[in-house]
Amino acid sequence: MRRDMLECQDEQKINRFLQEALTGFLGLADGGEPYVVPLNFVWWNGCVYVHGAEEGRKIDIIQRNPRVCFTVSEHIGTMVHPVPAKTSTAYMSVMLFGKAEIVSDLDEATDALRQLLGKYVPGYFHRPLSQQHVASYRSSMGSVAVVIKIIPDLITAKEKPLEEDRRFYKGRTVRDDIGRIF
Repeated sequence: MRRDMLECQDEQKINRFLQEALTGFLGLADGGEPYVVPLNFVWWNGCVYVHGAEEGRKIDIIQRNPRVCFTVSEHIGTMVHPVPAKTSTAYMSVMLFGKAEIVSDLDEATDALRQLLGKYVPGYFHRPLSQQHVASYRSSMGSVAVVIKIIPDLITAKEKPLEEDRRFYKGRTVRDDIGRIF
């Protein structure tokens, strides 16, 4: 990490961020070609879980090269300054480097999908997802759904906290900030 002062080592903050963030980006290496896919995900038991069709480019690449990078980033706000080069962004980001594998255990796959449903539609279903549904589900194109587990061997995180007095809001102009000390 080039800018050490932005590094976040607070494991609780990192875990909370990964539990709450909505979209992650799965980076794969397809030979010499990069391939990045935005995905819904869940951070559970120290791993990232995603799901998708059992066929397609993502699965083909993972089978050839299971080494992956998974990135999650959230924009918190833009911070203004009368000097344009000092205008900045508040954010949090986490990068996980590790190995992706298809979850073959039906118990684990079902539990991971339950975690995904609990994250994205909490309280919507009155009964837990059944193993039978997971085992028998086929998409409208006839594809079996698979769960992919990303096991990290390195996690890095960066954050730049929001300075509330510098937060940009619609209508704020440089005239509002001339003479202010930031």
